[in-house]
Amino acid sequence: MVRTNQAFLNYFEELYRNQKQEGSITVKSFSRDEKILIQDHPLSRLILIKEGIAKCYFTEENGKEFIVEFLGSGEILGEVELIKNINCLCGVQALSDLVVYETYIPYFKSLIREDLTLNHLLLDSFAERIVNTSSRASYQQLYTVEHTLIQLIDMQTKQGIKISKEDMAAYLGITVRSLNRILKDLK
Repeated sequence: MVRTNQAFLNYFEELYRNQKQEGSITVKSFSRDEKILIQDHPLSRLILIKEGIAKCYFTEENGKEFIVEFLGSGEILGEVELIKNINCLCGVQALSDLVVYETYIPYFKSLIREDLTLNHLLLDSFAERIVNTSSRASYQQLYTVEHTLIQLIDMQTKQGIKISKEDMAAYLGITVRSLNRILKDLK
C-alpha cells in the first residue's frame, strides 16, 4: 500500500553526493500535514522522497478527495508534470515527517537529456505505476471494502503513522459515514 522505489532512491543519493554544482540537489524537510505539491498549481521543483510517507490525492470539483497512492522512500513527485509541461495533476501532502531530495526543473531536464540511467528509472517508474493502478482497480473489484480497510489499518500500524478517518475513506473511495459503519461492524 505504500509505494517505494529503492533504485530511484539510490540514484538520487549518488547524485546528491557527487553533484558538480552545489545546490543542484538539496535536502528539505516537511512536517506532518504540510502540503508538498498543490493540485492545479505550477510545478516549481522536482521531489524525491528520502524518508517518510506522503499521500498523493486528487480533489474533485465538488471538493471531495480521492487518495491515489501512499508514497514512501524513492518515490518521485512532479516528473509527469515536468515532462508534459502542465500544472500539478494531484496534491501531495506529508502523512509523517518527510525528508526529501529537491531539485529545480532546469537541472532535472538536463539530466533527462544526458543521463540514460535516469531515463531507465523513469520508464520503470511509469511502468510500475501502470501495473499498480491496474492491480488496485482489480483488487477493489474482487475484494470487499472491509478487506481493504483491514489491510490499511495493518499498514498504518506497521508504518507507525496515523491515518485520519477522512484519509481512510478517501483512499477507499467511500464516505466517512460508511467507514464508521464498517469500523463498527469490524469490532
